[in-house]
Amino acid sequence: MDLGVVVAERQIEGKAPDGSRFEVVIRFGAPRPDPLSSNGDWQCPHQIVGLSDEAVSAAYGVDSVQALLLSVYAVRIKLAESGATLDWLGMPELGLTVAPMLS
Repeated sequence: MDLGVVVAERQIEGKAPDGSRFEVVIRFGAPRPDPLSSNGDWQCPHQIVGLSDEAVSAAYGVDSVQALLLSVYAVRIKLAESGATLDWLGMPELGLTVAPMLS
């Protein structure tokens, strides 16, 4: 799968067991119609660079927004499951969740 046009990217700091630092970059491609869907579903490609597997993957949704949100969720889960010590501005879950206060 091709990442296509990158619409969002984040650099995350990693810390190895020996204390050395490394960079992990997450990238999200523009959501696009899923060519294999007969229902008009969408896909949103993503990539994690700096950990073991740098292959481009995708998440799928009924529209472009759902595909994008599920792609961000998939990346968050993959980073958590990597077992790596990662940090982005000290934010929980690397700032990849949003729960705004609505008034």
